Amino acid sequence: MTLLDKINPTPSFPSFTGPYKVGSVDVEVPTSQLEPPGRSDSPCTNLSTVSFRVFYPARPESGQKGVRWIPSPQKEVVSSYAKFLGAGSAMAGLFATLPQLLYFITIPVHHNADVLEPPTGSKRWPVMMFSHGLGGSRNAYSHICGSLASHGVVVVAPEHRDGSCPVSFVNTPEEKEKIKKIEYKRVPHKASTEVYESRDEQLRTRLWELGLIHDALLKIDNRTPLKNVAEDQKKSGGKDMLTMFSHLLDIHEPGKIAFAGHSFGGATMVQYIKSVYYHSATNVESYRPLFTPAEDSSIVHQITPRTPVMLLDLWTLPIQSPATSWLRNQPMPCYDSPAGGSNLLSILSEAFYKWSSNLNDTKRIVSKPTGPSAKYPDQSGPHIFYPTASAHLSQSDFGVLFPWITTKVFGAKEPERVLRLNARAMLQVMRNAEIEVAATSKENLELQDVEGLETGVPQDEKILSHVEDSVRGWISLDTELYGDKSDVEKGPGDAMVEGEALGQVVSNEQRSMA
Repeated sequence: MTLLDKINPTPSFPSFTGPYKVGSVDVEVPTSQLEPPGRSDSPCTNLSTVSFRVFYPARPESGQKGVRWIPSPQKEVVSSYAKFLGAGSAMAGLFATLPQLLYFITIPVHHNADVLEPPTGSKRWPVMMFSHGLGGSRNAYSHICGSLASHGVVVVAPEHRDGSCPVSFVNTPEEKEKIKKIEYKRVPHKASTEVYESRDEQLRTRLWELGLIHDALLKIDNRTPLKNVAEDQKKSGGKDMLTMFSHLLDIHEPGKIAFAGHSFGGATMVQYIKSVYYHSATNVESYRPLFTPAEDSSIVHQITPRTPVMLLDLWTLPIQSPATSWLRNQPMPCYDSPAGGSNLLSILSEAFYKWSSNLNDTKRIVSKPTGPSAKYPDQSGPHIFYPTASAHLSQSDFGVLFPWITTKVFGAKEPERVLRLNARAMLQVMRNAEIEVAATSKENLELQDVEGLETGVPQDEKILSHVEDSVRGWISLDTELYGDKSDVEKGPGDAMVEGEALGQVVSNEQRSMA
């Protein structure tokens, strides 16, 4: 770190630790160019495009500038974040001084860089889809997505237009109104009929988007021309950045695409994977599917028991809806194979570990079936871990960008290390699923003084070990449900599921110091 870096007040990201440089392309494709993934019409009349950012291994000579973490129009995005945080007097003052710094935060990726030729045996890059939580966006998990990309994974990060972003802008160049704005939809976190119905509607949109994005990836790999109307691409000189990915994405063989998400994004991926895998169950009494792909659709063939699924701080309330209770009670698809939960990973923050009701629901969702419903009784269960002294925001960019908030308000520590542990575990789960990714670096292994590991290790077995203290502060959990135990706190509370109460927390902190 240079002296200039030390005195620069602008928050910044740490470097990625994988062997590859990371490129990024902003993508927004009109839905009219994509095949509808389901048997019904679009659930959202505003869904005229789907939006996502792609993080990918880039050529080493790439020298393009980074990507602004706050996308355009920046003032409106920052204002929407302030509203999302419930800006009281303290937060209003904070956002009055921070925007000038926020505008200059840059994701350390190479904008529109040329993709690297894959060194893998298949000559294709493995692919992951990553779904964001409430208050997230296609940029809000850039460090974990970029970390994975630096290890040889093409990560596709959708921006959901379901009202879960603080604000999202839909480019509609063919319409009179060139840009449509989708604002945040505030829904209570307490369970009720109205809440379940609202979350069902959001999930319906999210699942539809994931289906469309999967079709977009197939078309990109097959070199089918697609119009990219993303704001970032308007100054690219007309260059089609999507064609460089043709025939380089490992997305055709069943079970090859990995699916991951944080919080509401974790719930989204559970619902998506199960909706696709159990798509034939359309006549089950009381079950009202939120997404039903066509029998002959590519996504039905893609999702199999070998599909890697990775859930970061899974928030279970959105999938507790009575309308989808039948689906919730079905085992994860991995348990339809003798390999069981070897490709199923759940990483909690310590805050969510202490939230006993959500923890129990998480365990129920990821546990292997027992009794008569167990097809393979001896199969392994899931991988479940949590890093100590971590908060819900530790798994997003907010932890590494604003450590003073997560430390003071939530007691979180070592935000950069927490994300490295997350990335290590996710990469090893992909290796276990026979997906070829780069070795875990010596730096990530925290073995700087050990000789002979300059290129890292191809199998990072310690990170998924259930042996106590195999990795410092990385706690392995079983699937046993907790009762009303005194050693397990009730957790962060419903209102702390995301950052919505952050403004009030900071305000309370300010008043207590006055």
